[in-house]
Amino acid sequence: MTIAPQYRIYACFFLFAFSLGALLSRLPDLQVQLGVSHSQLGLTIIGMSIGSLISLTFSAPLIEYLGARATAFITVLGTATIYAVLPWLPSAEWVFAGLFLAGLLAGALEINLNVETDRLEAQYGRHYMNRAHGSWSLGFFVTALLGATLRQAGLSTQLHMLLAVAVVFVVGIWMMSGMVNAPHRPNMHTGDTPRIAFPHWGLLPLCMIGIAAFLVEGAGIDWSAIYMRDVFAVEPFIGGLGLTLFSGFMAATRLMADPIVARFGPRHTAMSLLALAALGALAVGLAPAPWVALTGFTLMGIGCSAVYPLAVSAAAQRTDRPSAVNVAALGQVTFIVFFLAPPLLGFVAEYLGIRNSYLVVLPVILAGLIASRALGTRAVATPAGLPPEPATPLG
Repeated sequence: MTIAPQYRIYACFFLFAFSLGALLSRLPDLQVQLGVSHSQLGLTIIGMSIGSLISLTFSAPLIEYLGARATAFITVLGTATIYAVLPWLPSAEWVFAGLFLAGLLAGALEINLNVETDRLEAQYGRHYMNRAHGSWSLGFFVTALLGATLRQAGLSTQLHMLLAVAVVFVVGIWMMSGMVNAPHRPNMHTGDTPRIAFPHWGLLPLCMIGIAAFLVEGAGIDWSAIYMRDVFAVEPFIGGLGLTLFSGFMAATRLMADPIVARFGPRHTAMSLLALAALGALAVGLAPAPWVALTGFTLMGIGCSAVYPLAVSAAAQRTDRPSAVNVAALGQVTFIVFFLAPPLLGFVAEYLGIRNSYLVVLPVILAGLIASRALGTRAVATPAGLPPEPATPLG
């Protein structure tokens, strides 16, 4: 069986989201187990943000040295293992420390997979970035649906996470064993990779676009189950549907986004999607009934779907610095927001009500809409004279 290189990347995105999503789907149970409030839970989760920031700042040279395959093994299997250990830890302080270690690996995973996807796009003249991130969303969709079912059945968090890490190891070792480093993009920056990656003014609009997308994604993924429980007191399965619909429609949109981007261009695509995200956040914040909130989560999932992949592609194609550095610098600002969203929104939920934690994202979405002017009006043309697209897994 021949497995095309892009499908190995898709598998890494899927498995990382599968293990992380399993943990996030059990946040209400973890909160009860630790005996912490919304804001205290948010402060606990911020450990992953700190670890990610450190990794995104310093890990680019190490990733270049290790290569895509070794980095994928360490980061995908390592994060899944840490997530499986967390429900067994005795206190919020220990969970914070575990999430810090997971954040170190997650930041490196973010750089590695995005850079490798961009290089495959250049190598074969095809668009893979949205489908790669669609695999991430598909992983969240599958694990959210599974998590809602297992919670309803009364399965413990500990056993749930052990099942998740077992799946990641079995599938991950099979898919990652044959990974081969893709060649660097032609005509890109060819100098040494700096030891430290920081954003600069040229990346600021792309960072703002990513911030808007990731804040919506963090709000939809991290707090949807707790929102449905606290606002509507629904049963666990219905409470989990918010995360299921969000991640499912986010995955479907990403998997179908490449032809849309090719036709309408990155700028118009991003602006339209962010407008839908704003409408969804407004619906969740003002929802009078559970079905309205679930509709809002669906719109939020569609709205933040392809926005961040568009920003990543734009950053990777810049020629001022090596692509790994620009992707890392973009990730410093945007990927951290994904993990900062829980504590920030947790404080809003604690003191202003959980409904308002969704309304506060609206100004950030507006800023992302304005920054979307930095994206091109046309998709980048694929170069001619490239080798044919690699075989599919059935080839």
